[in-house]
Amino acid sequence: MKDYMKEYKRWCESEEFDEETKSELISIMGDEKEIQDRFYKELEFGTAGLRGVIGAGTNRMNKYTVGKATQGLANYIVEQGTQDKGVAISYDSRKMSKEFSEQTALILNANGIKTYLFENLRPVPELSFTVRELGCTAGVMITASHNPPKYNGYKVYWDDGAQIVNPRDVDIIGKVKAVTNFSEIKTMDRKEAEEKGLFNIIGTEMDDKYLTKLESLVLNPEIVKEQGKNLKVVYTPLHGTGNTVVERLLTEIGIKNLYVVPEQKDPDGNFPTVDYPNPEDPKAFKLALELAKKVDADVVLATDPDADRLGVFAKDSKTGEYMDYTGNMSALLIAEYRISQMQEKGILPENGMFVTTIVSSNLAKEIAKNYNLDCYEVLTGFKNIGAIMREAEETGKNKYVFGFEESYGCLIGDYARDKDGIAAVMALCEAACYAKSQGKTLWDMMIDIYKKYGYYKETQVSIVREGAEGAQEIQDMMTKTRQKDITEIAGYKVLKFMDVQKDIQKNMKNGKITKTGLPSSNVLYYELENNNWCCVRPSGTEPKIKLYMGVKARSEKKAAEKLEHLKEDMVKIVTE
Repeated sequence: MKDYMKEYKRWCESEEFDEETKSELISIMGDEKEIQDRFYKELEFGTAGLRGVIGAGTNRMNKYTVGKATQGLANYIVEQGTQDKGVAISYDSRKMSKEFSEQTALILNANGIKTYLFENLRPVPELSFTVRELGCTAGVMITASHNPPKYNGYKVYWDDGAQIVNPRDVDIIGKVKAVTNFSEIKTMDRKEAEEKGLFNIIGTEMDDKYLTKLESLVLNPEIVKEQGKNLKVVYTPLHGTGNTVVERLLTEIGIKNLYVVPEQKDPDGNFPTVDYPNPEDPKAFKLALELAKKVDADVVLATDPDADRLGVFAKDSKTGEYMDYTGNMSALLIAEYRISQMQEKGILPENGMFVTTIVSSNLAKEIAKNYNLDCYEVLTGFKNIGAIMREAEETGKNKYVFGFEESYGCLIGDYARDKDGIAAVMALCEAACYAKSQGKTLWDMMIDIYKKYGYYKETQVSIVREGAEGAQEIQDMMTKTRQKDITEIAGYKVLKFMDVQKDIQKNMKNGKITKTGLPSSNVLYYELENNNWCCVRPSGTEPKIKLYMGVKARSEKKAAEKLEHLKEDMVKIVTE
């Protein structure tokens, strides 16, 4: 742990820092816990890049930490000799997002790197698409995704439109760490950058290209046009970027009854109507569900601030209730619908590839098997799905069909390399139209999937531990769990144990140890009998340890019971 008090004093006194920063830090003088939290470490790239609370300090998102990250990125790009290809930049509705995005552009410009900055906020999937469309060397998205309002973040993408992965992320971080003095950060005047052709603004012309691509992925356009007259959709962008393109997209494909939640339609970094803007949380749907009941909506959809995640409720016509979909459920419904239709139309590739993560539903393997697709499991984080897509593209071994992760994100085509909540909105609406044409609802489609493959059910538990003490506690929990000889969880025998950090995979039946085949990561995975499983990992973006688990049963009720037992036992194992 660094000498946080020494660093705090330096920020309070040094000429490197402006008066506003110093004033903020002087205001917390005497609050040692707050000072420690702000300075005990530097922000580091996790599964989604740089992410932290906005404020002054080394462990905060501010113009100095953003500047350092950008200068490090610039040094890396210049070293690669790809500065002429440029960097695309977008941002969401969070506090300081616009300011950080322009600052990023001007630092890159000062290093001779051309930039393409969106005229105003745009979704993360459109940025991924833009990097590919413009042939950029990299992309930057200023966002903290679904985190609470006090957070912001900085995601770095590479030339394929995917977030950076090992070893490139390690190399870039090395360059960032090498910037030891904030005076090393270059910048330039915006007017000068524009005159030199370094600072470029992009806007609706890229929307046109992005939406044209999405619309080309609709598999049954005539059914959507016919049934879209009757389908009622409630949508909320949760004060984020989603509605910059969703309303236009759904109207263009034929959805005639779209109701955007008025209180959440406009971008607002305070997210005044929700505790935090996370479509994984049913509480974020309060206003949307109220509107849905009022207009008798079929489907209720929400995207997070950068619109890479999609949350879903759908009406059960038998009970009149709106049923909540997990990220696994909505993604796998899209997958089953799209893959079955592609097969029916004879356009499903023979060497098709279905990509998921090790903490996502085992139902993915069943669907892949049913349609003779190769199923790849990767570590948490869509960047790892992007890496597999890149490899498949380069080798020609597989053709990408579908990819998803349990954290409410999927990608229905290969036009981008990150999860796309905008495309998912479109795909869900198409599936709902198809269901209507069959005399069914979207919820009926979900039940049909369970009847076909079995009742798969998953959950996740997050144990939050904030600050320096919390970080140590999380580390201790991982260490203790790693050391335990676990042969049974909730009455189910452990068939296989993986310690991804140590690259060990142990067959519990015969004791045979093999390699995991996965990149090193602080992850423990337990494959249990009867198609059940558990996984433990610390979050890369938030101060929490995450427990994932999944079961399979013959009924929804039995699956829920099994899952509850598994959850209780797993929490005990990790916390005791």
